[in-house]
Amino acid sequence: MKLRHVLTAVWNCVVVRILVVEDDPTIAEPLVAGLARNGFDPVHVRTGRGALSSMAGVDLVLLDIGLPDLDGSEVCRQLRSTSDVPIIVVSARSEEVDRVVLLEMGADDYVVKPFGLRELIARIRAVARRASGAEPAVQRFEVGPLVVDVRAHEVMVDGAPVELTPKEFDLLAHLASDPGAALTRRSILEEVWDANWYGSSKTLDVHVASVRRKLGHPEWIQAVRGVGFKLVTDAPPPDPVGTGEAPDGAA
Repeated sequence: MKLRHVLTAVWNCVVVRILVVEDDPTIAEPLVAGLARNGFDPVHVRTGRGALSSMAGVDLVLLDIGLPDLDGSEVCRQLRSTSDVPIIVVSARSEEVDRVVLLEMGADDYVVKPFGLRELIARIRAVARRASGAEPAVQRFEVGPLVVDVRAHEVMVDGAPVELTPKEFDLLAHLASDPGAALTRRSILEEVWDANWYGSSKTLDVHVASVRRKLGHPEWIQAVRGVGFKLVTDAPPPDPVGTGEAPDGAA
């Protein structure tokens, strides 16, 4: 969380610099002009490599997918591997699978073209509010053999580190903040994604399945039928035959 916990000061005290990654001038030019009219400091690049080399001082990225040199998903992956700067994908690809893949890679929001400037600015501000949230009161959660260190952005199972994407980490930290409690799907989406989340809730199932796999204990994150999910690290391991665990979609 290198940038997210200092963004409040950045957002409130100086003009927000937005990197616009878009190769189509008929979209980029009016978008840059509209952002400038609304008080932002837009910086425009046309390529993925240009984006990767232009991150200094950037507070938020608007990322197109169909770039001439690198696919936007690869740009997103590389940006997220080195930075927590908020990323909003802006793409003509409207299929659910495209949204899920980019969100799983660490994008904070996904806007489908064509879009209205006011809607986009509202999403920019919503993402910024989430990114600049106050430090949680508890910085470290210990649930049985599982340790989630929010300050260090680390996860350990029996002392061994577990690598998670930023969204996977946020999801696990949210579940670990109240172990044993059944959290509703809606509350998880609002807390981990956005209070105005508009996409399919299937992205939650995708992230839960990935976290289960990476923890090596799929039984720890339990689906609660008709409610959502809960974290229980003292749950028995799944039935060796494969009949003892409820399917991901049971919630």
